[in-house]
Amino acid sequence: MKDSDKHKGLRNQLVSILKVKGIVDKGVLDAINKIPRHLFLDSSFENYAYQDKAFPIGEGQTISQPYTVAFQTQLLEVKKDDKILEIGTGSGYQTAVLFLMGAKVYSIERQNKLFKQTQNLLPKLGIRPKHLSFGDGYKGLPEYAPFDSIIVTAGAPIIPQALMAQLKIGGRLVIPLGAEIQIMTLLIRKNETQFEKHEFGDFKFVPLLENKN
Repeated sequence: MKDSDKHKGLRNQLVSILKVKGIVDKGVLDAINKIPRHLFLDSSFENYAYQDKAFPIGEGQTISQPYTVAFQTQLLEVKKDDKILEIGTGSGYQTAVLFLMGAKVYSIERQNKLFKQTQNLLPKLGIRPKHLSFGDGYKGLPEYAPFDSIIVTAGAPIIPQALMAQLKIGGRLVIPLGAEIQIMTLLIRKNETQFEKHEFGDFKFVPLLENKN
């Protein structure tokens, strides 16, 4: 799987753009600088892979804009060996960023075709999440809870109660909330019943789908 000097140069440029946009977490920037994003896209998009844009990946889904990936990840404040639940595996690009930052990643994807593609792709790139699952992200993965952090990569009308319950005390949940336009939202679990809420402006995501049998 080809990763050329040209691709690496384009990644350097992308990282410079992300810095200008306010991404300061060195771990996030280093991961994005290492990951061959073009391999997560259809080959017809290869020449555009390092633009700061989202692209379709099939099944009505997208690979998120690199700035969005970086912004969400920065909000998580990832530390090595953090146990992180990702809702919406998609192309696997966000999974790869978390893995390269040293996290133990558990990820759920609702679209079976994407799930199989990503399950096949990630090992070829040396990316080995702890667990990839095909299922309903609204339910989380209670059998592996609690998690240090949870990241939701699709727009949700509400914060699923199951995800709040699976977050450790002190843990961070990053989720885009809303219908047409989403507000990036961070919840920090203070104790068994209380969560501290922070909002970080408008983003646009595909919707988080529910009720997968």
